[in-house]
Amino acid sequence: MRRTDRYPVEGSNSLWQLYKTVPFVKVAWNFAILQTARYTPFFRVKNWMYRTLLRMEVGEKTAFALMVMPDILFPEKIKVGRNTVIGYNTTILAHEYLVSEYRLGVVEIGDNVMVGANSTILPGVKIGDGAVVSAATLVHRDVPAGAFAGGNPMQIIRMPDESKEEPGK
Repeated sequence: MRRTDRYPVEGSNSLWQLYKTVPFVKVAWNFAILQTARYTPFFRVKNWMYRTLLRMEVGEKTAFALMVMPDILFPEKIKVGRNTVIGYNTTILAHEYLVSEYRLGVVEIGDNVMVGANSTILPGVKIGDGAVVSAATLVHRDVPAGAFAGGNPMQIIRMPDESKEEPGK
């Protein structure tokens, strides 16, 4: 199970109650910053915007490709390590608004990780150092360090030990 905190709601669905959980001004600010950053071709500027204006943890030399969409409501719950690539049009969510509850969870993406284009990373997931996530993957659970994962539903395709052959075989 992913690491999320659950908050039950009564009455209408949790998304209908959005501004009871997140101030409108924060959402508007985050929207403006994220839309600007999504189209910014300069990684240093983009990372500065994420770190400084949205309070995300972003490691040195990390590259967010064009159109990446970090969580608009809770970007401060996203942590990305050093020298990582987040592929084109990937979505990183730290929240889930459901009918009877909403959930929040920190997303941790390690150092030297490659996330392929058009992937979605759900709240409460940890992707270990050196992992590779193939394009168009729904990351709904943790990915161990050094593993290769992909698909929908996501599966661990190869663990780091399996990629090395023993001598003489």
